[in-house]
Amino acid sequence: MYFSDKGGKHTDEVLMIAKDEAIKRGISHVIVASTKGDTGVKAAQLFEGTGTQVIVVTHNTGFGSEGDNELEPEKRAEIEKYGGIIYTGTMVLRGLGTAIRQRCGNFSHEQIVAMTLRMFGEGVKVCIEMTAMAADAGLTPFGDIIAVAGTARGADTCVLLRANSSNKFFDIKVREILAKPAVC
Repeated sequence: MYFSDKGGKHTDEVLMIAKDEAIKRGISHVIVASTKGDTGVKAAQLFEGTGTQVIVVTHNTGFGSEGDNELEPEKRAEIEKYGGIIYTGTMVLRGLGTAIRQRCGNFSHEQIVAMTLRMFGEGVKVCIEMTAMAADAGLTPFGDIIAVAGTARGADTCVLLRANSSNKFFDIKVREILAKPAVC
């Protein structure tokens, strides 16, 4: 599915694609990006009772402002109520590279990889990055999973990936792009 535009208005359709493909392919884990928690709640609710584990990946604490966790507490409770797991951690392709760039004006290796992946769209970059994050935390198998992310708010991208950890980042394989905006 290629959308003619990008953004959160595609969330419901992308999540249905993820669910249909996960069930059809026997995928046991789906990773979903969610900042405030809206997309995470929708995903956890949609997958409840399917046998597919939903892992919601959020921004790290302090991403926006010092000490702040952007995931709304009531959304956290709903995600967990529907059986979702929440992972909050530093983005593999942001981390120290951002601090170095802000202080030194140079691009780190992480930033170059992130910019390269953005050529396929912000959602594709986030799907790959959060797959490494969830694998680092031991929340997903090192095999085929589905990742859902988007551009800004909501979801507009769905990718079938072979998961691996961040130290084996280039062993992560994009099997299929199931949905994404045609424009980046």
